[in-house]
Amino acid sequence: MNLQEIITAKVPGAVYTEAGDGMFTIPVEQFHDLARYLHDDPALRFDFLRSLTGMDWGEEGLGAVYHLESTATGENVVLKVLTPSREQCGLPTVSDIWKGAELNEREVFDFFGIGFINHPDMRRLYLRDDWVGYPLRKDYDQSGETNPLRMTNEVAHDSSPSYELQPDGSIIRRRNVLFEEDEYVINIGPQHPATHGVLRFRVSLEGEIIKKLDVHCGYIHRGIEKLCESLTYPQTLALTDRLDYLGASQNRHALCMCIEKGLGVEVSERVQYIRTIMDELQRIDSHLLFFSCLCMDMGALTAFFYGFRDREKVLDILEQTTGGRLIQAYNTIGGVQADIHPEFVKKVKELIKYLRPVLKEYHEIFTGNVIAQQRLKGTGVLTREDAVSFGATGGTGRASGWACDVRKRHPYAMYGKVDFREVLFTEGDCFARYMVRMEEILESLRIIEQLIDNIPEGEYQLKMKPVIRVPEGSYYAAVEGSRGEFGVYLESRGDKSPYRLKFRSTGLPLVSCMDTITRGAKIADLIAIGGTLDYVVPDVPLEDEPAVGLSGDDLGELHRIGQYDDREDRESDRKLI
Repeated sequence: MNLQEIITAKVPGAVYTEAGDGMFTIPVEQFHDLARYLHDDPALRFDFLRSLTGMDWGEEGLGAVYHLESTATGENVVLKVLTPSREQCGLPTVSDIWKGAELNEREVFDFFGIGFINHPDMRRLYLRDDWVGYPLRKDYDQSGETNPLRMTNEVAHDSSPSYELQPDGSIIRRRNVLFEEDEYVINIGPQHPATHGVLRFRVSLEGEIIKKLDVHCGYIHRGIEKLCESLTYPQTLALTDRLDYLGASQNRHALCMCIEKGLGVEVSERVQYIRTIMDELQRIDSHLLFFSCLCMDMGALTAFFYGFRDREKVLDILEQTTGGRLIQAYNTIGGVQADIHPEFVKKVKELIKYLRPVLKEYHEIFTGNVIAQQRLKGTGVLTREDAVSFGATGGTGRASGWACDVRKRHPYAMYGKVDFREVLFTEGDCFARYMVRMEEILESLRIIEQLIDNIPEGEYQLKMKPVIRVPEGSYYAAVEGSRGEFGVYLESRGDKSPYRLKFRSTGLPLVSCMDTITRGAKIADLIAIGGTLDYVVPDVPLEDEPAVGLSGDDLGELHRIGQYDDREDRESDRKLI
């Protein structure tokens, strides 16, 4: 049987829709059992949750879209689950199946008010607990009166709410203790250079040993996904550069691919060559900065200057053609903004010739250093199973032995026609993550070398309609970003603006596995672990709204989970549990 027959046999009420990429609508009562079956069945093994997207379908209800992939077969499936109630809205959690769902479900709750039954931690992920409403709902009040700017500090809670389904079908509210009163908890970030952005960790210590870690992500507020719903398709492109700014070219490439997929547009071969070369230059730029910042975090200041010196050479080449050094506003729907600079080919070939021998100096000054090796080897081990479960793609996943490169799994642009090695290590520690990225610089040079002298003639931009309307349906496209899979999910109603545009961040899965891989490590190791995961914090909170407000005391309702100060009832909840 094919997958469609398997799912309809398992869930007779499942409905398949062919519009766009196609998806199955699953009755909410049977969703968890189906998810467990798809994950555990040895012939299917859908063990990778690629993306989880919260949705507001208006009168149809609220819900979520799940993109799943089998690492064994490479097969993909899209599931849609919804609940018709907008007030008492709840879905079964899948965080017990895929670990990466834990923070993704908190994100959906934060922006849509969908509670996830049996989820262990139903706090808001980004917004303050006293925020009023759910910003990505279609009926959300965006006036400043609802959430005026508040200058009060937010209370850091030591417990989290959860809602558990009982055998009789009822749901009871519980409190899960995050930190006991006698635990020694320190604060790292958000103003800390080694968190690589405004990221905050609350860390419980026993001496110098980390017992547990609680991450707070919501310190950058931009509302990018909400903004996209009111912009035309060409206007949405500008926002992708502000996510992972070290993968700006790749982010924009993914969004253009998704829109072009919906339109049924195929760009010229010249554009495919140019986009591939630009993506690899961007990857080299990112990995050089990764090297520099990791060295700085660990006290190797000379190596830090080496990396920045050579990164400037890459940025000079990018700037000459795109006009930008950090923000790469170059890819467009149907092509690129301008043709390559007359000196582009010459400059790229000079870079390749220069960079290969220089990388040997990096290894002499840092990689072989006894202090670096002692701090990186055996530290922050992430197993392959956990990497897949968290969805920690990119260099992090490949350092754990997971062949997760989108360029190999789902070839796009020119990647199916060039020869390159997917760099894999099996140790899963900080040193392996470091070495993957250093060797990937060489592979990027190898890819560029195969393309740079063979860029075909042709147009660099297709003629597009003045107003772009993507046909009704749902579409997903992904690229291999500098830090892993960067995906774009688009749901269109045939209008000039997207009904829903979701960005599958590379950073959130990396941040979500921090608690797992830091437990048992020393506090000093936290810096090395975070540095080798290589997350970029603005890529993590994509949807936040830019103000802070105050809500009521609706403690008993599922859709108000976690939106209250729990200081008074914390002790009674501990006794209840």
